[in-house]
Amino acid sequence: MRYVDLTVILLYLAGITWFGARFRSSQKTLRDYFLGGRATPWWAISFSIVSAETSMLTVIGTPALAFGGNLGFLQVVLGYLVARIVISALFLPHYFRGEMYTAYELMRLRFGERIRRMTAGLFLVLRALAEGVRVFAISIVISIVLGTGETASILLIVCLTLFYTFEGGMTAVIWTDVIQMFLYISGAILSFFVILGHIPGGWDAVVAEAGRAGKFEIFDFRFSLSVEYFSRTYTFWAGLIGGCFLTTASHGTEQLLVQRLLAARNQRESRLALLSSWVVIFALFTLFLLIGVILYVYYLQSGAEPPRPLDRIYPDFVWNNLPPGVAGLVIAAILAAAMSNLSAALNSLASTTIMDFYRPAAALREAAGAGEADARRHRSALRMGRIATVFWGAALFGIGLLARNWGSVLEAGLSVASVLYGALLGVFLLGVLTRRVGEKAAMAAMMAGFLTMIYVKTSTSIAWTWYVVIGTCATFGAGILMSLLVRERSHAG
Repeated sequence: MRYVDLTVILLYLAGITWFGARFRSSQKTLRDYFLGGRATPWWAISFSIVSAETSMLTVIGTPALAFGGNLGFLQVVLGYLVARIVISALFLPHYFRGEMYTAYELMRLRFGERIRRMTAGLFLVLRALAEGVRVFAISIVISIVLGTGETASILLIVCLTLFYTFEGGMTAVIWTDVIQMFLYISGAILSFFVILGHIPGGWDAVVAEAGRAGKFEIFDFRFSLSVEYFSRTYTFWAGLIGGCFLTTASHGTEQLLVQRLLAARNQRESRLALLSSWVVIFALFTLFLLIGVILYVYYLQSGAEPPRPLDRIYPDFVWNNLPPGVAGLVIAAILAAAMSNLSAALNSLASTTIMDFYRPAAALREAAGAGEADARRHRSALRMGRIATVFWGAALFGIGLLARNWGSVLEAGLSVASVLYGALLGVFLLGVLTRRVGEKAAMAAMMAGFLTMIYVKTSTSIAWTWYVVIGTCATFGAGILMSLLVRERSHAG
């Protein structure tokens, strides 16, 4: 047993759980619990966005991509920047008209209550499935460290994260994200240099060996309209266009990220947090890809057989080759990424459940019996928010167990989300770019987009980087067509 490393890890787990739970006293209303009272500075939200966007899939999946391929994933990251500009111009002005708690309240204002429930329900399914992959990824690291089974590993992290999210709400999520991001970045930088120290000849040897193998290649500008071209995952156009659509959907329509944007003090700070987060994202993906390149050279020089699947390669090397204490710190950093993302998912799933399903029904009951005091209503709503958090903790634990056979954790997480993102982004674009399309047409369009993506996923070899593009275009096109066929009143105006 590595007692020094285990002590570092356990101290981290206990410390971050204690820190997050300390925010309980500031949680008085749903505005506090789900939006952090809209008092969080932009830079903290920026780090929280990075924390939610990267996750453990980035930590263990990105080095594996470079180990088995090259730096081509950075083409997708360029699309992330374009998406942030689109969201700042297109969606943020709508989100800051009035006080919204979830992204799907915008759909109610534009189309009606049914489309709000439909988009909110789609998010719940999407985030639960995608988060299930991330929860399973935790077990890969924990099982390496403790040698425990997958079930016990998942249960440990879910319970600890659930505790401080239950207690501290969105305020705990954001500020634990900030701490965990600093640990996460420090651990990655430290491991980079320690792993590089295991290479005879240092960085020059890495450049020489990896250069000959084409590991530093980034851009693939080739283009054609053939099926084979669209089956290739990492090309310049797939990265730029696909990455843009993917991030516009995730950051502009999915509550996990939109909730952070809504927690800003105003629209200007929300935009600043969103745009500045890309700089950190780009640096992090580059760092983890380079770690994968260094590991490739290490195994090439040593002649050792790398662990399988390749998702294990980074945490396995860290645990078995880094000095005592250093290994524990880096593993704690990996767990930090997992816990910060899981806490965000729990809070966003709970906020959507309460604000888009429970609260509309509760408002009707309150209107019928107006004698209830405001303080009592706030306590009741806050209690339901915490109950919803516990429910989703249990649900994600179950889905994490089911996700064990879904392939590469990074690409599995992105492809699962991408199947549903197209319908979600398509209907949001119908909402902000059109005036003629009504609720029935929008609902039919969502269904058309979803069915299109089911076909693409199951019956074609098209790469996941094109999924959101195809789903969005199918949804938007179907909505325009249905609006010409079905006459109905629009809520636009």
